[in-house]
Amino acid sequence: MYAISLGDDVELRPLEQWHAEEFLAHLERGREFINQYVPFGSKALDAAGAREVLQRYADMRAADTGSLHGLWLEGKLVGGVLFLNFDAEQGACEVGCWLEPAGTGRGLVTRAMRVLIDFAIEQRGIHRVEWVAAAGNTPSLNVARRLGMTRDGIRREAQLYRGVRHDLEVWSVLAPEWREARARAAHKDH
Repeated sequence: MYAISLGDDVELRPLEQWHAEEFLAHLERGREFINQYVPFGSKALDAAGAREVLQRYADMRAADTGSLHGLWLEGKLVGGVLFLNFDAEQGACEVGCWLEPAGTGRGLVTRAMRVLIDFAIEQRGIHRVEWVAAAGNTPSLNVARRLGMTRDGIRREAQLYRGVRHDLEVWSVLAPEWREARARAAHKDH
């Protein structure tokens, strides 16, 4: 399988069923932090649950409807990025992320998400990439901003989580916008 270097001893790799023990240990280290706004991995409470979550994403990858990718910092799984929904026929997908505290503040998600978005747009022909986050999840919203996404709007009280209704912000980037921003960034690098 692939391992994409993101610099600073960080790798983006597929997160597979055989990573269940490592995935579970990662979730245990960061469960409270990760689950502030999303119940990601909430069913992975033991090795069997971790395998089940990873299998679900393996099935989605096989069906071409989603996928899961881990972020390893200095050889340790600290988070990841994913396609929650992937619809090549419609040219649209939704991306997301999660991190344990040890992975925050390093730009890992932003770097990894650039790889995912480049893949979706350039290799798979995706036209619209969407990011949805709770309005209070400032770190997640900041990633959308750093990626050059546009805030499309707010789905008011759309998510019931831990007994509280949360507004969800919807952000997106379209393929022409992404290509233009990448070209500007490449030009600045020269």
